[in-house]
Amino acid sequence: MHRRHLVIHFLSMETRRADQIAVQLEELIFDGTFVDGQRLDEVRLAEHFGVSRTPLREALQRLALSGMVEMIPRRGAFVQQPGPVQLMEMFEVMAELEAACGRLAAMRITDSALGDLRAANAKCLAAVEARDSDSYYAENERFHRIIYQQSGNGFLEQETSKLHKRLKPFRRKQLRFRGRMAQSMAEHEAIVAALEDGDAARAEDTLRKHVAVQGEKFHILMASLKRAAE
Repeated sequence: MHRRHLVIHFLSMETRRADQIAVQLEELIFDGTFVDGQRLDEVRLAEHFGVSRTPLREALQRLALSGMVEMIPRRGAFVQQPGPVQLMEMFEVMAELEAACGRLAAMRITDSALGDLRAANAKCLAAVEARDSDSYYAENERFHRIIYQQSGNGFLEQETSKLHKRLKPFRRKQLRFRGRMAQSMAEHEAIVAALEDGDAARAEDTLRKHVAVQGEKFHILMASLKRAAE
């Protein structure tokens, strides 16, 4: 039993390390260290992070799920950045999927799930006060997944979660824009209020506006990607 616990602990550590490496690689792609189309050398990266190739490959798989890396059999992993049109289209679809989740959740959400949303929001607020965008994103992700699940539609939950993974690096990046965390927090409060009231139309509208990346926010996001590409 003791040996089994050690194995589970080791695997848990490997998973956390893979998550950390994935986030660090995202940053290296965003800041232009690795550019669009560049091959990521597994041996050199493993040496750079001081890990075996197992957690590194897991990290690359996470980036492949978000679309920032393309895994090509027998060739390796290559950086892949979406263009402005593709990114806007993905955010438009994401906003509509989350709006649908909000509409359905307003009619189906449980008291227990509402409590979980409030708890996630409390941790989000603590992260805003600490100016910790990474902690905010972790709770923000939990917040959204509760709403997906409470839509009561398994297929919608699955498809929304899939696109959420694809846009994860970009949604995390947004939170570093000046004032965005506080704005997001206020939007979260409005979403919970709509769900508590069982107001499907309001929940749909607030979630759509919360997710949509329009105007200045989108231009700032694209400018950050352009700087990385240059």
